[in-house]
Amino acid sequence: MNKGFAILEKYLMGPMGKLASFRIVRAIMGAGLASIPFTIVGSMFLVFNILPLTFPGLETLFNATFFKFSDLYMLANKCTMGILSLYFSIVIGYEYTKIFEEEGMAVNPLNGALLSVAAFFMSIPELVHENGKFVLVQSLTKTENVVGGWRIGGSSLDRLGTSGIFTAIIMGALAVNLYILCVKKNLVVKMPDAVPPVVSRAFTALIPAFVITFATLIINGMLVALGTDIFKMVAIPFGFVANLTNSWLGVCVIYFFINALWVVGIHGANIIGAFIGPITLANLDVNIAGGRIPFAGEFANSFVIMGGSGATLGLCLYLVFLAKSEQLKILGKASIVPSIFNINEPLIFGIPIVYNPYMAIPFFLAPITTASIAYWAIKLEFVNPIIAQVPWPSPIGLGAFIGTAGDFRAVILAFLTFFVAFTIYYPFVRFYDAKLFKEEQATLAN
Repeated sequence: MNKGFAILEKYLMGPMGKLASFRIVRAIMGAGLASIPFTIVGSMFLVFNILPLTFPGLETLFNATFFKFSDLYMLANKCTMGILSLYFSIVIGYEYTKIFEEEGMAVNPLNGALLSVAAFFMSIPELVHENGKFVLVQSLTKTENVVGGWRIGGSSLDRLGTSGIFTAIIMGALAVNLYILCVKKNLVVKMPDAVPPVVSRAFTALIPAFVITFATLIINGMLVALGTDIFKMVAIPFGFVANLTNSWLGVCVIYFFINALWVVGIHGANIIGAFIGPITLANLDVNIAGGRIPFAGEFANSFVIMGGSGATLGLCLYLVFLAKSEQLKILGKASIVPSIFNINEPLIFGIPIVYNPYMAIPFFLAPITTASIAYWAIKLEFVNPIIAQVPWPSPIGLGAFIGTAGDFRAVILAFLTFFVAFTIYYPFVRFYDAKLFKEEQATLAN
């Protein structure tokens, strides 16, 4: 086990620790967290709108009442989930610039946010290069609706939804880095100190805005001339990664890396989540459109890691009701309430699970096993896929029920995976508890 920890430290902890310190990764984490309220609000209205599909008995009632206002209240979904990449664009620009500001650069986060949005929006319209000219796409057919280069999807502008998140990240990073370059090269309009800050900030962004605009137009023009654009280019690697998350092996690899980071003291969920968060949101949209991708929305907290990373809710219950050692009993009682809401840092660092050879094995095995069970349950159509984003601290069963728009089988699946995780932990925690109990008795005897 010591050799195993040494390998993880050398080949995983070091590289991932460096990766987590990158400015853009920290900005992506910030954007993911900032989008949570909007995804949850939008999802709740979607769930409400499709309840009659789950409970057919409600169809007559809804047709006579709520569905008369459907176009009104579904704006809450269209203007949150439907334009999620816009929120990402704003926060990426703001957070990324703020990091440079905290490091001493004379930049303004608000400018960074606006420049990021400008670069992103210039990349959205679809163009073609024909007869030596750049022409905005116009296509009004039964299968597509593109007006002046702006593609209209089912809920809003198509490229403003989850499919545009990665483009928003790329264009935000480009805009902020060009902004930083202009500041470093002193390519800014400086106003006298007497000028109000709002006016001064606007003129400070003037030259960077020109630079970013020209750079974005040149990049877009070159790609269109080659028969593609930034969205289509991003779709190639994004499609590969998305397909990986739609495979059982890919899901297992993701949870292996998350827990491998945890056992060496790094918050694996935050680091890996920065990269898979946009994918789970995009998969959510696919499921809403009729897809069946298991790894979508809050798949993890609904079916895989009840109690927090490592699926430790059952472990915590063992500490409360079955543990013999006083230190584990006390820790369990102190951790039970947070564990119910999927918060388990007290357990991870209190047992500890970090660098603990007795608990590392079940910490790896439990989430990979529960993820496998949940993956195949959804894939084989025993349980409906997740179509709505729910708050990650939702207690066991509740998040699964709401996320699947009221599928009672999802609740059964959640409790089944909870029981499986507890079964995996049981022999290991029992052995570890007995070891600590003997040590406590020996200490009292002395």
